[in-house]
Amino acid sequence: MSTARTWSGALSRLSTALFSLLAVPLADASEIESTPLTSAVQQLRHSVGIWNVTTTQFDDMGEVARVASGTYRFDWVVPDRVLSGRADMAEWKQSAGMLFYVNPERSTIEMTSVGPDGQLWVMSGPAGGETRTTSPTALPDGRKVQLRFTRFNVSANSFESRMDASYDGGASWRPGNHQTYKRAAGGRSASEGRLRYRKPAQNYVPLT
Repeated sequence: MSTARTWSGALSRLSTALFSLLAVPLADASEIESTPLTSAVQQLRHSVGIWNVTTTQFDDMGEVARVASGTYRFDWVVPDRVLSGRADMAEWKQSAGMLFYVNPERSTIEMTSVGPDGQLWVMSGPAGGETRTTSPTALPDGRKVQLRFTRFNVSANSFESRMDASYDGGASWRPGNHQTYKRAAGGRSASEGRLRYRKPAQNYVPLT
C-alpha cells in the first residue's frame, strides 16, 4: 500500500473524530453580554446532546471519495468548561473519543481526539472563533500536514463544517471533508444545553 493511500486512510479515520467538535452552533446570547469567552462557553452548552451527521470525504483531486452517516453525542465532564464526546460512523465501522474544552488562560477553545489507530490529535482556535487548526504533524514520507476546521451555515439545530489539509505550512489548502449536522429527534435542545448548569456559574466567565 502506498504512503499516499495510508495517509488518506488516516485522514478518513480522523474525520470521524474532529469535525464534530470544531463545528458547533452558537447558543442564544440574549441573556448575557457577548465576549469571546462567553461565546466559547455558549458553544459548549449548545453542543450538548445527540447529532446526526453526514460526512462527505474528498480524494487528493478534490473529487467525492465516499459518503456516510453517523451519530455524534456530547455531555458535560466539567460544567461550562469540558465536554466529552463520542463519534460513531457505523457504515465505516469507525468510532472515536473526544474532549472539547475552554482554555480561559489562553482565550481559546481546544479539542483532543483519538480513534482506533491511537493517534492523538490536538486542535485549537480563538475563543468565539469559527476555525480551529492542528499543529503541523509529521507523515511517514517526511512531509508535514496541518489540518484546518471551519464551521458555517449555522442555525439553531443544524450547521455545516469542512476540513482542509495543508502540506506547505498553511500556504495552500486542499479539501478533506464536508459535514452536515442535524440535531437528532429527542436530542437535547439549545435551551437545555444552556440552562442545565446555569447555577452555579463558573468563576472564570461572567455568565450572570
